[in-house]
Amino acid sequence: MSASSTSPTPPRSRLIGCLLAGALGDAIGDHFDGRAHASEFVIPTELRITDDTQLTLATCEAITATGAVHPEAIADRFVHWFRNRRINGIGSSTLKALTELEAGGHWALVGATGERSAGNGAAMRVAPLAFFLDPDRDTDRQTLRDVSRITHRNEEAYVGALAMVRAIRHLLAGNHLDESLLCSLVNSLPDSRVRDRLQEVQHTSPSISEYVSRFSASGFVADSVPLAVLAAIRSADYLSGIEAIVRCGGDTDTNASMFGQLFGAAFGMDAVPRSLSNSSEDISAVRRTAEDLAAVLEARDHAP
Repeated sequence: MSASSTSPTPPRSRLIGCLLAGALGDAIGDHFDGRAHASEFVIPTELRITDDTQLTLATCEAITATGAVHPEAIADRFVHWFRNRRINGIGSSTLKALTELEAGGHWALVGATGERSAGNGAAMRVAPLAFFLDPDRDTDRQTLRDVSRITHRNEEAYVGALAMVRAIRHLLAGNHLDESLLCSLVNSLPDSRVRDRLQEVQHTSPSISEYVSRFSASGFVADSVPLAVLAAIRSADYLSGIEAIVRCGGDTDTNASMFGQLFGAAFGMDAVPRSLSNSSEDISAVRRTAEDLAAVLEARDHAP
């Protein structure tokens, strides 16, 4: 599949493709997570999702249940999943927030603060919001900020989430998955380290490996979101993009998941190899949740 494909892709296919491709990236990347680099890339026989996708699915369930994006409903679903031990691989900032939510804390106050909370825990789970929120509207942008702050009360973490939503919105508008995406993000994001890094990528046009050599493939949002965007632009097909990210090492599950969300939003369900689209119970569950959310999206779009 060429990254310059121009065939029209309906929103339903883009939403399902976004969530499926993100989940598969998470499940594949998790097998290589934390390694300095991977010398050999082999798709694992067991594909199990981690907190990246689990929190994304909880977000989807909240939107499906209410028909809209409500931070308190999303926080409630996070607690439900957490209490039922359905989340694994949680980062320290998210664990703090979920523990305090379960204890009765308010969703707007439990999120981690400080420089160490500038992780990708918000950016990794907000992809579904791109189909329901328009960040050009002040109210929708505030809703996105509120959803981000459930786990991360940090401006960089929010801008990373905003970058993911704006990137997906750019693709939903029918724009090509190319350097125009970098231009769109640089021109629309507030002053931040995330924006600065994207601007440097725009000006220097590195390969994926050059980017990681110069910066990092860490879980810091200013590293991870620009890497996911760059990989989406540079990759001719889904699996080559996943392999490139895995070979970089670092936070491979989240980086591969966010890459997959972008690639799936660009090309829809066709982005995902058919052999992997129902490759495990976890992936099949993601597809069912995505189809439920797609029905909500279609009902909204066809409402009088």
